[in-house]
Amino acid sequence: MTTLALIPLRGGSKSIPKKNIKEIAGKPLCAWVLEAASQAAHIDAVYVSTDSAEIEAVVDSLNLNVKVIQRPSELATDEASTESVMLHFMQQVAFDNLVTIQATSPLLLSEHLDDALQQFQLKNLDSMLSAVRTKRFFWHDNGTAFNYDPLNRPRRQEFTGTLMENGAFYITRRYILEKYQCRLGGKIGIYEMPENSAVEIDELDDWEMVAKLLQKFNQKIKE
Repeated sequence: MTTLALIPLRGGSKSIPKKNIKEIAGKPLCAWVLEAASQAAHIDAVYVSTDSAEIEAVVDSLNLNVKVIQRPSELATDEASTESVMLHFMQQVAFDNLVTIQATSPLLLSEHLDDALQQFQLKNLDSMLSAVRTKRFFWHDNGTAFNYDPLNRPRRQEFTGTLMENGAFYITRRYILEKYQCRLGGKIGIYEMPENSAVEIDELDDWEMVAKLLQKFNQKIKE
């Protein structure tokens, strides 16, 4: 059974120019997840889908044995979905399971991927998403509570919270992607990650926050 990782890396970021290859905490942003995927024992090969020759050159310079799939320009627009990139990849490469990883989640580690893939197989899942548990109280627009009873407001230590997608990765069996044209379907599992991994880099404020987290992470490794 073949499990591949796919990291979509398009060149046209508007909020942060050249975001995917911009240096953060000493490495190009994409290097963090590419290293995690390459080090994961349960991933057989790592692929990047890109429309950018500059991104391809940066990926090659990392010497991680990552393969590059050329992405058509129509699949590299703001409107193009991640699913469209996954479906294009499926037409090019054979696999049983696909781990789609977002470069904007550099706090992802190889240990997370290996643990998730073990759970994926053990529970015989069809697809899986990564999430964080948030202990915030949410409300609907109509003034009704979403995830707690205001008349019996729980203490934080007693509150189980709510699971929220963090967008770090998704695992999808090939037949599910073929059937539903979607990253999620069939028997869906959730892999819970640390709360700080909920930060995705979409704006400059996110970038500065994640840079500080990565610097702290690097410091802990050195210690």
